[in-house]
Amino acid sequence: ACAPFRRLHLCDKNLEQIKAQQITTHNLLADVCMAAKFEGQSIRGYHPQYDEQYPGSVSTMCTMLARSFADIGDIIRGKDLYNGNNRKGEKLENKLKEYFEKIYKDVTRTATSGRTNVQTLKDRYGSDAPYYYKLREDWWYANRIMVWNAITCGVKGNKYFRPTCVSGESTKENCQCTSYKVPTYFDYVPQYLRWFEEWA
Repeated sequence: ACAPFRRLHLCDKNLEQIKAQQITTHNLLADVCMAAKFEGQSIRGYHPQYDEQYPGSVSTMCTMLARSFADIGDIIRGKDLYNGNNRKGEKLENKLKEYFEKIYKDVTRTATSGRTNVQTLKDRYGSDAPYYYKLREDWWYANRIMVWNAITCGVKGNKYFRPTCVSGESTKENCQCTSYKVPTYFDYVPQYLRWFEEWA
């Protein structure tokens, strides 16, 4: 699949700058949310130009944000198909492996953590080294609402094209549900299918 223009310039530079020894699940979330916020600002900046160029397009602001949100999810979970220029994607993937190895060690540490389920966590994630795909998937699932809130931060006057919230409600004017829920499941659709649909 050919990556759409939007994906070629996804704002993820700050994720490469974190020092692995300083990583925690909390500051990784802060950096992912910062990348999402910058990506949302970037999309809001070129959306009017896109609408003018393709007036019949059904790509609403919320849909465009959902596509980038899903791409961020794929990057975090190690499922991104786009390698970038000069192997940029490969470098980021190697960094993310380091980050999640550190998070795995922190989560399974017993001496100071006070956790009683350490063996369960080791059983679930230990065999998944060095990529820690299960841990990455669980981390994304636990934090996706925060990333959605970051990417939609500052959006005004835009609703999702169909009711996607609890009880069939539509999103508010900022692409967010009144309930604490992400109004899209694009992040669970394979990336190549999303890209085909986006190019169609």
